[in-house]
Amino acid sequence: MHNPFALPAAIPFYPQFGLFSVAGGLVRQWEYNGWKPESLSWKRSCYIHAGLSGMGQITYRGRDAGAFLAQTFVNGFAKFRVGTAKHAIACDGNGRIAGHGVLQKLGEEEFKLYVAGAWAPYAFSRFSGDVEQVVSDDFLFQIAGPTALAALEAATGESLRDIAFLRYRQTQVAGHGVQIMRLGMAGTLAFELHGPMAHSPEIYDAILRAGAPHGIEPLGWQTFQVNHVEGGFPQQFWTFSSSMHWDAGWRAFMGGRFPDPQMAGSIAPDDTRARCRTPVEVGWEKSVRLDHDFTGRSAVEEELANPRRTVVTLEWEADDVIDIYASHFREGAEYKYLEIPVSPANRGVCGHADHVMKGDRAVGVSSGTVYSYHFRKVISHATIDRAQAVIGNAVTVLWGDHGGPIKEVRARIARFPYLDEGRNQSIDLERT
Repeated sequence: MHNPFALPAAIPFYPQFGLFSVAGGLVRQWEYNGWKPESLSWKRSCYIHAGLSGMGQITYRGRDAGAFLAQTFVNGFAKFRVGTAKHAIACDGNGRIAGHGVLQKLGEEEFKLYVAGAWAPYAFSRFSGDVEQVVSDDFLFQIAGPTALAALEAATGESLRDIAFLRYRQTQVAGHGVQIMRLGMAGTLAFELHGPMAHSPEIYDAILRAGAPHGIEPLGWQTFQVNHVEGGFPQQFWTFSSSMHWDAGWRAFMGGRFPDPQMAGSIAPDDTRARCRTPVEVGWEKSVRLDHDFTGRSAVEEELANPRRTVVTLEWEADDVIDIYASHFREGAEYKYLEIPVSPANRGVCGHADHVMKGDRAVGVSSGTVYSYHFRKVISHATIDRAQAVIGNAVTVLWGDHGGPIKEVRARIARFPYLDEGRNQSIDLERT
């Protein structure tokens, strides 16, 4: 059948699946077999997801490439070895996260950055040195879940048990060379595949077919963020907003070429600080190395010495969630609709923030609200005062949009990450 996409797509066109999201020049499948089987996949079998394809992977090469990255990111680089990768975090001058992504060291003077947003190119525009920046729109497939290894070994025709966490190498799928890296957002066993977009649909289809005996599910854009919340991986543009949106220099550099966040939630829309996070506030402080100067270092160092907030999972009280839906069947003003499985739905750059209260005192910010079909609960991430971050502690989420009807939802502090079994970094593939 003729492919109807006018834009290049990382995914094949399957006529039996008719829901798509087209935004920012990218075509994504919104849903495949339904959000229920899709959201169970990374606990019971595995999924393949292509939604992060074509989002501007960046290669930095040259004598000063390492110096540029050290200036831009909070991570340490003294022991960064060729063939390894790390979660790279960039801050603005106030110590708030402006961008984050996966950084690979390809060679002594060559690095590749994946899905980190538009902060790094801005930082590069202000750097003076011997370094080249090359942007490529490659495909990026995520394959995650307990049967991910079996599915990928079937697709590649070789053992992949030598790939340690945050390591990568070359392999082949459908006769095409691809890079495979052990990494993922779901919390369970996970890999990423990277390569040129030209062969992307063929490679995707080959993995889907090879993984069928292992229960692989194609995962749509609608349900993708559930795994971030279950797996304990806060994500810019949805769980929190990149601080670059409110940086005057970055805005001038971009010239309106990047969409502003869509403000929502019970916290006032002009409270941009509530939408942003620091590395400490999302639990990434272990990635910070104070052995070099980087943008925002003084603010980050000050917070490390006196941390105020941390990240937790909130379990929402089921009766209060049910009342949100019941309000739509009663006379009068209804509460803001809680979309399933992700709310607000992942339709654009999100700036959502809800108050978390202890009595009449604001103690945190809730965002990233999902319905977990696996756990049969509504859960969210919350950056919260450390004194309140005690498992079982009762708090209240103010659900709704500022100025509109607000539902007080009882919630309890729960473990973070919420999905805490079979973590990717703890699995020895040689023994599975």
